[in-house]
Amino acid sequence: MDNPLLTQNKRTLLAIGVVWLFHLSGLLGIFLGYGSWFIPKTPINLLVSGLLFAWVFPVRTGRSFWLFLGFAGTGLAAEWVGVHTGWLFGNYSYGENLGFKAYGVPLLIGLNWAVLGMLSGAIATRTTAYPTTRVLLGAALMTGLDVALEPVAPVFDFWAFDAGSAPLKNYLSWFALSTVFQMAYQASGIRGNFRFSLNLFLAQLLFFATLALREILMG
Repeated sequence: MDNPLLTQNKRTLLAIGVVWLFHLSGLLGIFLGYGSWFIPKTPINLLVSGLLFAWVFPVRTGRSFWLFLGFAGTGLAAEWVGVHTGWLFGNYSYGENLGFKAYGVPLLIGLNWAVLGMLSGAIATRTTAYPTTRVLLGAALMTGLDVALEPVAPVFDFWAFDAGSAPLKNYLSWFALSTVFQMAYQASGIRGNFRFSLNLFLAQLLFFATLALREILMG
């Protein structure tokens, strides 16, 4: 009979390998000039990452399942308010490379909010024993990924702000909303899969930060 811990470790290693394969392949393909093929496949990457996360975190039943749904729903609601009112993040609209949209908001954005909220919580929980520090660190991780994403988003037709770049209130709202997410995560008592969470976060950060630096250097 298989050792459950060994089975979980195998799952985690397999999921980590797939995550890095997707992100590094996409990064290499874009740098080699095949961005027109790789960038529209972004919804596939987000969906695969989300499914792997649900598989190994895990997100199947109980508190983790309901928290995941709560994060996804809250993220979608915040984006709907943002797109239609400009109150939260500024005036912006979504492009065509994040998949199917409902009322102007890609449904995968809800998945992205949920995954990012929970993996940031798992990383913060493992990093420090202090609840307040965990909340602030988790919120900083979530907001930091958005900072890396913003220079790339309009170039890749993910989303674009009317003013040409994200205003300060975008980042302030991101941090405020992320803080609420992290407070909920810490209150839930969920620990999750630290190794997979850390690798998925680092893969996404490397991917978007590298492309953002490329865009900045290219002017």
